[in-house]
Amino acid sequence: MEWIRQFTDYGIIGFLLLMSIIAFGIAIERKLYFRSIDPDDFQSLKSPELAMTKRFHVVATIGSNAPYIGLLGTVMGIMMTFSTIGEEGIADTGKIMADLSMAMKTTAAGLFVAIPAVVIYNYLLRAVRERILEWEIRRG
Repeated sequence: MEWIRQFTDYGIIGFLLLMSIIAFGIAIERKLYFRSIDPDDFQSLKSPELAMTKRFHVVATIGSNAPYIGLLGTVMGIMMTFSTIGEEGIADTGKIMADLSMAMKTTAAGLFVAIPAVVIYNYLLRAVRERILEWEIRRG
C-alpha cells in the first residue's frame, strides 16, 4: 500500500502542479501576444479572435478537470485507509487520520489549481472580447 501513498503524494500532486504551471504559462504567453497583435494585419475581425483564443481550451480543460484529479487522490487515500483498517484489524486512529489527511490534501490541491485556472480563462476571454469590441468600434 505504500506505493499508493507515494503515487498520491508525488504523482497526483505533481501532476496538479504541472497543470498549474501550464495554465499560468499559457496565460502569460497569451497576454504578451495580445499586446503584440495588430488588427490591421487581419482581413476580418474573426481572424484575430481566432488567433487570440488559441490554447484557451487547454486552460478551460485544466480548470474543469483539476478537481476530479484531486478527487482521484482522495478516493485512493480513503481506499488506503480502509485497506489499512482491514489488514490490521484494529483501527489505529493516528494512522487513519494521517491517511485521511493525505486524501484531503489532494482534494485541496485540485481546487487550488482549478480555481485560478477558471479565473485565468475568464480573464483572458474577457480581454479578447474587449479587444474585438474596440476594433469593431474603430472600424465603424
